[in-house]
Amino acid sequence: MDRNTLVLPSPAKLNLMLHILGRREDGYHELQTLFQFLDYGDEMTFAVREDGVICLHTEFPGVAHDDNLIVKAAKKLQAQSACPLGIDIWIKKVLPMGGGIGGGSSNAATTLLALNHLWQLAWDEDRLATLGLTLGADVPVFVRGHAAFAEGVGEILTPAEPEEPWYLVLVPQVSVSTAEIFSDPLLTRDSLPIKVRPVPKGNSRNDCEAVVKERYPEVRNALNLLGKYTEAKLTGTGSCIFGAFPNEADADKVLHLLTETLTGFVAKGSNVSMLHRKLQDLSKETGTRYS
Repeated sequence: MDRNTLVLPSPAKLNLMLHILGRREDGYHELQTLFQFLDYGDEMTFAVREDGVICLHTEFPGVAHDDNLIVKAAKKLQAQSACPLGIDIWIKKVLPMGGGIGGGSSNAATTLLALNHLWQLAWDEDRLATLGLTLGADVPVFVRGHAAFAEGVGEILTPAEPEEPWYLVLVPQVSVSTAEIFSDPLLTRDSLPIKVRPVPKGNSRNDCEAVVKERYPEVRNALNLLGKYTEAKLTGTGSCIFGAFPNEADADKVLHLLTETLTGFVAKGSNVSMLHRKLQDLSKETGTRYS
């Protein structure tokens, strides 16, 4: 591999539970959630350029170039590290926008990790995660790459080891506004904090689900359909929903039954993100540390 280029996966995540404990004075919400990764996601290609320009070559409908979280991540890292180099970025996009599976946050984290290597910055994980938090509350868990129980606004992470089943993820054709859901007066904001680790069974609800179902009938319909075959849950604020299965074949069978009305995919749950597994493999191949 050319030392000035890098191709990396940008994985999806699921919120296996999401409890909202209250609203802070700054308007953000205190929450508890359990993050797990999926072996499914976008593919990002990075190539160093010498002129200092940050260029994302893949267009995102409705998102201006400089407003894209990928570009923001690259520019923040460039500014804070005083790096004179630039970067060309391409992305093969499969993760939906507004889906609750972390597409934008994952892309930002992959960008930070890739540029840390390509620009030879030698930032440690803590420093990258701190920068990532300024881009979004979910970015740090992607930077760290391990399933985690999250508290605060999602930035206080404790490594976790939930089971790693196969998941069927359904993608309703609607984009859910996270800000809209968290500003809804009917949103549950008084869940009692969980103090037991791991998260006890029976505490896997998503406090956003009732509001999302009320506002988005497409999500409500998907939950009802998947719920005929397994426990169906919302991830994040949606729109994606998911259900766990003991094996790939069972998940594929249900997906096939539902594809007449819905789109979706089947993926393995993983407590170590495929991005970090790829970085570890590259480190072994080249003898170079990639994060």
